[in-house]
Amino acid sequence: MFARTNVPARHEDMVARPCGAPRNTALAKTGRAALDSAMPDPALPSAAPTDHFAGAVPAPDTAFVAIGDVHGRLDLLMPLLDRVQQMGLPAVLLGDYIDHGPDSAGVLRLLQESAARMTLICLRGNHEDLLIRFLHRPRRTGKTWLRFGGRATLDSFGLEPLPDTPGPDDYIRARDGLLAAMGDSVTWMNTLPYWWQSGNVAAMHAGADPHLPLPDQLAKAMVWGHPDFGQVPRADGIWCVHGHRIVRRLTLRAGVISVDTGAWKTSQLCGALIGDGAVRAV
Repeated sequence: MFARTNVPARHEDMVARPCGAPRNTALAKTGRAALDSAMPDPALPSAAPTDHFAGAVPAPDTAFVAIGDVHGRLDLLMPLLDRVQQMGLPAVLLGDYIDHGPDSAGVLRLLQESAARMTLICLRGNHEDLLIRFLHRPRRTGKTWLRFGGRATLDSFGLEPLPDTPGPDDYIRARDGLLAAMGDSVTWMNTLPYWWQSGNVAAMHAGADPHLPLPDQLAKAMVWGHPDFGQVPRADGIWCVHGHRIVRRLTLRAGVISVDTGAWKTSQLCGALIGDGAVRAV
């Protein structure tokens, strides 16, 4: 079960491994056994937080795998979800399933179909937020959405390409075609939550205001970020796992776990196994 409690552990037990590095086959086991048998890479330093973060190590009620920004890379998401399912663990996806990459439509289909075979928690990212705005106000938001990679999403649904400089009617036509092509995915996307928490670990797309309790956050901070996130440690001891900001590798610092490795352009989709005081790439 997923609750909002926390379990203490030791900082020095945490180890991060680069996403894309050779996977320890012991991680194919499930639950605590997977975490206990996956030995850390001795070449990597301890992933202890800075002295300014007062929380214990990450301790969700149940181990889970956090997955970074997918951005249309169905080819990377499929095998990663298969690995997580084999491990018998829930997957928490941090948003930004669409745009930039070649198969946003396929990613949305896979996520909805996979919910029948495994536990998936899919959160809302800023790109889902932009698409929803586009569906409501295509003339007002169309230019911004295209600048953020929306053309790739239209292409993935087989819609007629927009001209280089679309006019108001072009945006309306694209919106109408996208609504028809997405079908039930529109309802699914509108119901995506902004955050999720288990134990002393919370997940969201872009971050949170470190000065506010998580239930009091503005949605904008969670999908677009906050200037103090990652700069000012939270005082409540809650770790935040997020995407949105591209990092070269799975990174832990001052109560923040960063997992967006820029899959759409690096071909490295990060999955982070979090539980029992350990954080490891899968």
